[in-house]
Amino acid sequence: MLTESRVERHAERIEWRWRWWSRIIGSPQFPLYIMFLPVIVYFVIFKYGPMLGLIVAFKDYNFRDGIFGSPWAGMKYFQMLGEAPQTFQIVRNTLLLSLLSIFGGFAFPVALAVMINEVRKAWFKRIVQTLIYLPHFFSWVIVGGIFVTIFSQQSGVVNHVLNAMTHNAYPFLYKPVSWVAIFIGAGIWKEAGFTAIIYLAALMNIDPSLYEASEIDGAGKWKQIWHITLPGLQPTMVLMLILAMGHVLDVGFDQVYVLQNETVSDIAEVISTYIYRVGLQGNQISLTTALGLFESLVAFILVILTNAIARKFNKELF
Repeated sequence: MLTESRVERHAERIEWRWRWWSRIIGSPQFPLYIMFLPVIVYFVIFKYGPMLGLIVAFKDYNFRDGIFGSPWAGMKYFQMLGEAPQTFQIVRNTLLLSLLSIFGGFAFPVALAVMINEVRKAWFKRIVQTLIYLPHFFSWVIVGGIFVTIFSQQSGVVNHVLNAMTHNAYPFLYKPVSWVAIFIGAGIWKEAGFTAIIYLAALMNIDPSLYEASEIDGAGKWKQIWHITLPGLQPTMVLMLILAMGHVLDVGFDQVYVLQNETVSDIAEVISTYIYRVGLQGNQISLTTALGLFESLVAFILVILTNAIARKFNKELF
C-alpha cells in the first residue's frame, strides 16, 4: 500500500508539473518569457552570484586559501572601520559629493525636458536632443580630459582668459570648493541629456487636452508648465529620486579618479577610490569588502526610507 501511495503521489507531481509547463508554453506571453530569460541569467551571474563574496568581509581572506578556506574573523574588520578616523572622512566625502550631485543636478534634466518639449521646430528639437544626449556616450576619461583642459592652471582655456584680463591664474582644480563645483558640473553635463530623454518620454503621456483647456481659460506658458507639465512629471521625478538614493554612497570611481589630485584628497577621497587604493593596491581585501557591504546596506535603507516617504504622497515605486 505504501508503494502504491508513493507511486500515486509521484504521478500527481508529474501531472502537476506537466500542467504547469503546458500553461507557460501555451501562454501568449511565452515569447516574452524567452526574451526575459537572458536578463534573468545576467542578473543571476553578475549581480546575485558575486554576493557570495560578501563573506570575505567576515574572514581573514588570503589568495592561497580562497574565499571559503580563509579563517573566520567575525566582526573584526567592521570594528577596524569604526575605529579608523579616516572612515568618517571617506563616508563624509562620499555623502557630500553624492548628495550635491543628486540635488544640485536634479532640476537641470527637468528644465531641459520642458524647454525641448516647448520647441515646435522638429528639426531643431532633433539637433538639440542629439547634442545634449551625446556626452552620455563619452567615457569619464574623455570627459575628465575635457574639463582638465578647460580648467588647468597652466594651459586651461578659462585661465588663458583670466590671464588676459587680470594677469592672474586661478587654481580651479586645486581648491576644494572649485574642485567640487567642477565635479558636479561635469556630472551634470554628461548625464543631464540622458535623464532629460526620460522626462521627455514621460511628457508624452500628458493629455494634450489639458493644455488646450488651459489655453481656453487664458493660461500662459508659465502657468501651463507649473500646473500641468510639472505635476505630470512628478511620478517620474519621484522614481528617479528613489533610484538615485540607492546610489547615494556609490560615487562613480571613474569620475572621481580622473579629476582628483593630491591637493584636494581631503575632499576627493571617496569609498570607491579608497577600495581601489587600499583593497586592490594595498591587498586589504577583507577590510574593503566590509566597507563595500556597509555601503550597500546604507543604500538599501535609503531606498526603503525614500520609498516610504513617497508612499505618503501615493508616489511610491513599490
